[in-house]
Amino acid sequence: MEAIVTMYRDFMKGTDPRIAEYPLMQSPFLMMGILLGYVYFVLSLGPRLMANRKPFDLKKFMVVYNFFLVGLSLYIVYEFLMAGWLTGYTWRCDPVDFSQDPKALRMVRVAWLFVFSKFIELMDTVIFVLRKKNEQITFLHLFHHSVLPWSWWWGAKFGPGGMGSFHAMINSMVHVVMYSYYGLSAAGPAFQKYLWWKKHITAVQLAQFVIVSIHISQYYFMPGCQYQYPIFIHLIWIYGTIFFILFSNFWYHSYTKGKRLPKGAQYPAQLQHNGISLHENSAVTNGKVKAN
Repeated sequence: MEAIVTMYRDFMKGTDPRIAEYPLMQSPFLMMGILLGYVYFVLSLGPRLMANRKPFDLKKFMVVYNFFLVGLSLYIVYEFLMAGWLTGYTWRCDPVDFSQDPKALRMVRVAWLFVFSKFIELMDTVIFVLRKKNEQITFLHLFHHSVLPWSWWWGAKFGPGGMGSFHAMINSMVHVVMYSYYGLSAAGPAFQKYLWWKKHITAVQLAQFVIVSIHISQYYFMPGCQYQYPIFIHLIWIYGTIFFILFSNFWYHSYTKGKRLPKGAQYPAQLQHNGISLHENSAVTNGKVKAN
């Protein structure tokens, strides 16, 4: 046991001390406790608590929640740009700046904020449970919401910034579009006329995976790349490739083949926050979005 503790301490010595005092970042145990509690609530406690209760009416909350995340995502994008991507990064093989330079510290802050936003987004699934939409809580949905905060926690803990942060900035850009759609969808039938662009959300997501994969692939072809954490490069590339395949399949069946999703279709819910073209808190009836 003592050897395990020693190995853990030696491993954690490689973390970035600049982020250590931010909330949730002191050790991985609080973060993992939250995620395990989230999974337990979603799979067990929540459905049992709601078993004999009527679904909560969360329409107003959903509108506020989604547009709050629009604003937060916009702010995250701005901070990523000002912390490096428009103020010194080459957009190629940028290493992590571990200095006390104001821009480097700004990158640490926005990296943490991106991590924190992933914990806020756990509310997406809580909404499912409280509205008794348990059929929409698929394995892929739960896997995505629990693994992304976990993986980005380690990314920010060891290397906040550099080329590894590019996909976080792009993901936040996409979230501006997606949460705008979600908010309008949750607002009710009066806003359905503004949702003609749902098909293009999937296209935006596919573009995201292509852009991120191309950018991150520079590491493999650029001699002398000084980015310090190749493990993050590998994970980002694998993640982008897997979801590009998933969303290409979704695009093909939904649009190319012209198939209409059946009532209560769960495919978009499975892929929510990675390119879904329907709000996770909406229903699908005869191929049209219907606010619940």
